[in-house]
Amino acid sequence: MAILALKVLDKNDNTVCVARGENFVDLVCTHTYEEGDRIVLETSEKNLHVNFQVDDALGAAFVYITDNVSYQIPFGEKRISMSPKVFTGNKHYLWAEVAGEHEVTAYRNLALNPADQHCDVPCFPHATANVETRGESVFAAKNAIDGVRANLSHGEWPYESWGINRQDDAQMTVDFGRTVQTDKIVLYTRCDFPHDNWWKQVTIRFSDGTEEVFLLEKSSRAQVFTFPPKETTGVTLCNLIKADDPSPFPALTQIEVYGRVVVQRGEKI
Repeated sequence: MAILALKVLDKNDNTVCVARGENFVDLVCTHTYEEGDRIVLETSEKNLHVNFQVDDALGAAFVYITDNVSYQIPFGEKRISMSPKVFTGNKHYLWAEVAGEHEVTAYRNLALNPADQHCDVPCFPHATANVETRGESVFAAKNAIDGVRANLSHGEWPYESWGINRQDDAQMTVDFGRTVQTDKIVLYTRCDFPHDNWWKQVTIRFSDGTEEVFLLEKSSRAQVFTFPPKETTGVTLCNLIKADDPSPFPALTQIEVYGRVVVQRGEKI
């Protein structure tokens, strides 16, 4: 039994509201968020699979947490990569629940995390990249795992994407925080033509250094790639080869990594 606590703290770490529960906790926060506010999830146990909703307009994220999680509520430019409904108003519904075994072991998109943050966090899956166009939130790596597949334009939500700032050696990593087994990857490239270019070939590198090379098409549809089951703690999208189109702006709208968590013998889940 894990004890969960949800808190909203202000910029001075004063507690705005708090709730606690066993394996499940929810919190109704009647407060208009201000810059510097953050949401904190504390747990009595570490290394937990949790369903975690930081905002009712964002929806729940299925995540693996290795420590207490602090979620900084975004404002200004940092919010335009998200729905305009998130974190608004003076009434918010937050909750967290320890996942059941059937959820942990299910075959699913292991990369999906609408609550990912643009900083190092003990909360997975987590996306990072060696470049993000002009450091703008609408081109951050985390956009590629938020579940939004709209790819016919670029910029503010719902057209956020991972942008590479024309960098030839651009690469993006999705870290799962633990070992998983995957056998399918789905890519949605951004297709705001003629503004955009597209990649004709990409490489997926696994945590052991092995790679799979995929050929892409100029298409707004899901591009599905299957391969023999592979155990890994993360995947890196790299060696991105642009097509000969005149635009210098290829980008990724979404990456989906399908598989299951690898449960070790004797592991408590």
